[in-house]
Amino acid sequence: MKFKKRLIFFLIISVLGISFTFYAYQVVYTPNILVDQDDRLLIIKESDTFEDIQHQIHEGKYVQDLMSFSLLARLMDYDKQVKPGRYLLKRDMSNLQAVQLLKSGAQEPVRITFNNVRLVSELAEKITRNLGMTPQEFEAALGKFCSSNSYGLNKDNVLVMFIPNTYEVYYNILPDALVKRMYQEYDNFWNEERNAQAKKIGLTPIEVSILASIVQAETIQEEEAPIIAGLYLNRLRQGIPLQADPTLVFAVGDFTLKRILNVHKAIDSPYNTYKYAGLPPGPINMPEINSLEAVLNFAPSDYIYMCAKEDFSGRHNFTSNYNEHMNNAIRYQRALTIEQKKGAALKKR
Repeated sequence: MKFKKRLIFFLIISVLGISFTFYAYQVVYTPNILVDQDDRLLIIKESDTFEDIQHQIHEGKYVQDLMSFSLLARLMDYDKQVKPGRYLLKRDMSNLQAVQLLKSGAQEPVRITFNNVRLVSELAEKITRNLGMTPQEFEAALGKFCSSNSYGLNKDNVLVMFIPNTYEVYYNILPDALVKRMYQEYDNFWNEERNAQAKKIGLTPIEVSILASIVQAETIQEEEAPIIAGLYLNRLRQGIPLQADPTLVFAVGDFTLKRILNVHKAIDSPYNTYKYAGLPPGPINMPEINSLEAVLNFAPSDYIYMCAKEDFSGRHNFTSNYNEHMNNAIRYQRALTIEQKKGAALKKR
């Protein structure tokens, strides 16, 4: 009788032990994350708690069995060591793999890219789009940098610090750290060779960027950029106002403006290069690398004047002769007037 009781007890313990072992194996090693789904990112914010993560992975259908994930996470003390960031959870991950990843803080980098920017507010929107900071927090950090740096970068020209490219950072990077990273990238771009090129043409790196922004705004034809850069350098050296229409557009603040009139040329703004000689205090856009290179490798010429071609190809007529320039301007204005009349006629139909 005793033997039978012992045998039954042994069998019960064995079954329970096998069941527990099987369940423990399932909890730890069986695929539970994104089962039969594609890999997906999980973003954990700075303020998120373990309960927030549980809610997110349950509602987002990241896990099949939330209870087993939560059990192992607590056993591994992840509930006390939540690390914010952007994590790539992969198809058919086990609970163990997922918790180890989240606990390690091994984030998936965020690729940030920015171009076609004229204002700091536009930059802030673009650069923070996939980061754990707000545009306002970024602008505040940038403002602090402008008031404290010793590199000559201020609120008017700080846009030159951002070289359009693709960069990798982590989701939870702090605003101050992001600004510092962008300065490091700027400093890397302005290597010894480029600094020497800038010095040779008599400009600082900041001035090169400001001029490059004007060159970039003047043409859609990349091959013309070095010619335009050379023309403006001629004007700067001779003390002739740049008379660059895009700077007036920037001064007016209406980026849809297509035709510069005398009323615009009378605006009192440091960006009015008809009124004031020299470069404006800051860039009128964020110059691309090829625009910066166009200034550093400008095409030497005696050109002082340019005017858009009357065929609206985006190209320009260049000359060093004022009378010839005026003839070019008359042809362009006539063509523009005809085009505008055609557009008005079509609208009436």
